[in-house]
Amino acid sequence: MTAGVQTIIYPVKDPKAAKALFTALLGVEPYADEPYYIGFKAAGQDVGLDPNGHAQGLTGPVPFWHVTDLRERLAALVEAGAEVLQDVRDVGNGRLIASVKDPDGNLIGLLQDPAA
Repeated sequence: MTAGVQTIIYPVKDPKAAKALFTALLGVEPYADEPYYIGFKAAGQDVGLDPNGHAQGLTGPVPFWHVTDLRERLAALVEAGAEVLQDVRDVGNGRLIASVKDPDGNLIGLLQDPAA
């Protein structure tokens, strides 16, 4: 099951410049400002800047679909023809992410928050 796209991650090469640009765009300061991730919340959307994104194969913004069972959705996508780019990984506090590439080369992210 999916709760829709609620997170978009942008790979960035210059985190300082990207932070300034997205602060101006969104009109809010980041809620997370770490060397490995800068995160904003605005209008019900989570926007992340990933300084390591290019090294992980991200070539542009990646929409992350929030799902209730990441491993199940990942297996379904692979069975439907997707290629795993990033296998399941805990990015902190039990939040899991993974990403795939569809047959047309589009990137799809999956995100599962820990059970409440």
